[in-house]
Amino acid sequence: MIFIKKSIYAILFILPIISCKKENKKPEPSNQTASIKEESLKTLYLLADALIALQIKEKSDPGFGAIYCKDCHEEKIYHTRAAEAVFPFAVAYKHSGDRTYLQAAIYLGNWLIKQQLPDGAWKETPEEWTGTTADQLLMMAAAFPIINNYLSETEKQNWKLSIKKAADYLTEVMRPEFASINYCATTCSSLTLANNVVPDTAYLKKAKILAGQVTEKMDADGFITGEGGRLNGIKHGVDIGYDIDMSLWGLGLYAQLTKDEFINNKVKAALLSHIYFVYPNGSIDGSWGIRSNKWTTYGSATADGCQILFSLYADEDARYRTAAIKNLKYMRGMIRNGLVGYGPQYWEIYNSPPCIYPTFARAENLALAIEFGGQEKGILPPIPTDIKGWVKYFPTLDVVQARSDNFMATITAYNYKDPKRKSKSKYMHRPAGGAMCNLWVEGHGFLQTSSQTKYSRWEPMHFPEAPGIKCLTPRIEYTDSSGYYTNLYEFDTDISVSDAAVFPKNINASGELKNEEHITSGISYTLSHIIDNKYVQKTVAINFTPDAGFIKIIEPIVEQKGMRFKLQDERTVLIEGGKRAFKLEIREGSAKIELGKDAADYWSPFPSLKCYPIVIILNKNEMEERVSYRISVLD
Repeated sequence: MIFIKKSIYAILFILPIISCKKENKKPEPSNQTASIKEESLKTLYLLADALIALQIKEKSDPGFGAIYCKDCHEEKIYHTRAAEAVFPFAVAYKHSGDRTYLQAAIYLGNWLIKQQLPDGAWKETPEEWTGTTADQLLMMAAAFPIINNYLSETEKQNWKLSIKKAADYLTEVMRPEFASINYCATTCSSLTLANNVVPDTAYLKKAKILAGQVTEKMDADGFITGEGGRLNGIKHGVDIGYDIDMSLWGLGLYAQLTKDEFINNKVKAALLSHIYFVYPNGSIDGSWGIRSNKWTTYGSATADGCQILFSLYADEDARYRTAAIKNLKYMRGMIRNGLVGYGPQYWEIYNSPPCIYPTFARAENLALAIEFGGQEKGILPPIPTDIKGWVKYFPTLDVVQARSDNFMATITAYNYKDPKRKSKSKYMHRPAGGAMCNLWVEGHGFLQTSSQTKYSRWEPMHFPEAPGIKCLTPRIEYTDSSGYYTNLYEFDTDISVSDAAVFPKNINASGELKNEEHITSGISYTLSHIIDNKYVQKTVAINFTPDAGFIKIIEPIVEQKGMRFKLQDERTVLIEGGKRAFKLEIREGSAKIELGKDAADYWSPFPSLKCYPIVIILNKNEMEERVSYRISVLD
């Protein structure tokens, strides 16, 4: 077993990394030990208590048993998906003995049964979508064995009938042609657990078929395609948040429950790539994925979470224990009064509680980890992003990551396109074009981040109103009488990493500035990044058209409390007052800096972060212009 683990480490840290081996700086081994189960229970009680406080407890109320959402109260409906808290309540009872949780679970499950449609499905109220029946069935089937002995005979029969109807519905309708791929993966586990309550070989047969269909959608690096729009009836596109928070654990839990070694090995191989997107602070880098419009930094707002996934494999590879606990501790920073916000600064931006979706979704993930994940308390070895001095290129994604002494960065040229819907697609306002979509600094936190290029409320139930806000992603942009153009809408970017056997490396991207309909402006660009130990250097080269006006480079900086931005001269900005001090300095090219224009508009609900804009304006002196600048750590 020791030999096997060492072999896995070798594969992970040598083969995929483009870097000089001697540059990799491994942290000192940690003597810390922890248990995912114990840590998950701490947070589960907190979230469950907050949800129970919102439960309708008056038996005369038509909504008796349901969970009230203060953010959505004007619509006079209850989220049927909130009833997925039935399993977290049951698990909280099992481990605490507090009958408050038991009673809440029974009331909530009974309410959910009344909402079930005749065909066995549940709508995702207030929407008409029924694919979330996979999630509701999973929670009901997982909760039933825990609370079965406390149900009346009538309730037992109602629960079993409800579980059977939902399982029959999913057996009939669930397939990649019906739903995004994460629903297919979840249904594998849902039907397997339903079979434990109301045995039917059809459920296991369907689960096996779905598991095969999902793994067929894995690319060479283990990323699962099928989260975006349809082309010729087939969904395409990868979202790392949904991979980690939904699809992979759906497959992994199914595989371990049924002892399907083929599927289990597929998940383990995929994890070797996915773990790179757990940043050193425990955040999940979903900034570049096609569902990044719901990225919260700790995961995706309406997905479940990573603790169940990593807990399934933590006993085999302790790095997954580290990843699970890092992420859990990071997410705790977004919780207030037991409710989970949409990102690090949610409670600063908003003065009202968020929708309860992230709260019950994260609670069910924690409950799954507690009941089905690895139970061992063990060491917390470094994860890949703790190790310094490497650059990694994911060829199936055209995404590059880099880790230096001070910086962790992601640069994206992910080329998924929705050619039919274009700007009308919720997947086509994500960062692209060689943009640095995430930049984290040791001892400081996020320095740069990203958001929708053009904010829209794609799902009104989840997306708050935010008129007039600006994009948070660093970018090149140009506006003329025909409209707005940027590298962020360039979905045909060429990206490469220099092959020099030293660190740091030059990460080069090239393309054209385009509008949201993917129409070119006729202005081409190259955008290069170097992630060094003390600085990040960006170089932009522009080929102008004869009538082109000014090109702007927008560099939003995540604004922490107390931060001050001082224009030292027209080519230098000092950033002080945060956890660390920085300098942005133009080192080459004819350009000047404009500071703070429209600063109040640089925020976004997802992720809940505020930024301060530094604008570099290129002076057009020639048909070609080049500007190079650095963001340096000063302390």
